[in-house]
Amino acid sequence: MRVKDRVAIITGSGRGIGAATAARLAEEGAKVTVTDIHAANCEETAEQIRKAGGEAIAVPCDITQRDQVEAMVKKTVDTFGRLDILVNNAGIIRDNLVYKMTEEDWDMVMNVHLKGAFYASQIAQTYMVPQRYGKIVNFSSTSALGNRGQLNYSTAKAGLQGFTRTLAIELGRYNINVNAVAPGFIETDMTKATAERMGIDFEDFVKHAAEQSLIKRTGKPIDIANAVLFLVSEESSFITGQVLYVRGGI
Repeated sequence: MRVKDRVAIITGSGRGIGAATAARLAEEGAKVTVTDIHAANCEETAEQIRKAGGEAIAVPCDITQRDQVEAMVKKTVDTFGRLDILVNNAGIIRDNLVYKMTEEDWDMVMNVHLKGAFYASQIAQTYMVPQRYGKIVNFSSTSALGNRGQLNYSTAKAGLQGFTRTLAIELGRYNINVNAVAPGFIETDMTKATAERMGIDFEDFVKHAAEQSLIKRTGKPIDIANAVLFLVSEESSFITGQVLYVRGGI
């Protein structure tokens, strides 16, 4: 029970890596707010956590709308009494080569990844600073190093690394740790969508990614959830401003 009685918000936790992270933190004793733009996905994940014996509420939220983020965080604190952990996982892809990318493609990705993380973190820290305790984990990606067809996504994920380091500098004096995880190839609906966009069979896509890994397999959502659990536990209390690549050693 490494996060027993801690209160956690995981954005974009209706499915995939976010859902796995919410479930993993709940297994380790956290009280969890499952938040996602899709209400049905929120409730499904929260119900699964409750059936497994954990505590969770579902709060649908468009992370790009400040009033909705404020309401979601307030609902969390009203329900559980405090806020200890924020995981900024919400993300989307709108992949295209630069000459095909639209302004809408660019803005949507920037708004979800960067503005969403800014809103959630700024609001969360108003609760964390007075209690002089908090853990914030942002989601970057190996795409932050550059990836063909992902100019918007790569830029946003690189931006989140600077966001993480600067937030760690500003909030460290209040005993708030801020770190990031940068997943490599993880088998999710998002990577399936990427394979479809590229016209590649998903099983072939997975096989190719596994061959690039030093341990010869692809990642699963639980691999990322376990990394997040470490970063929000007391085991990482002297780690802040870091980016942990979880990519099989490529």
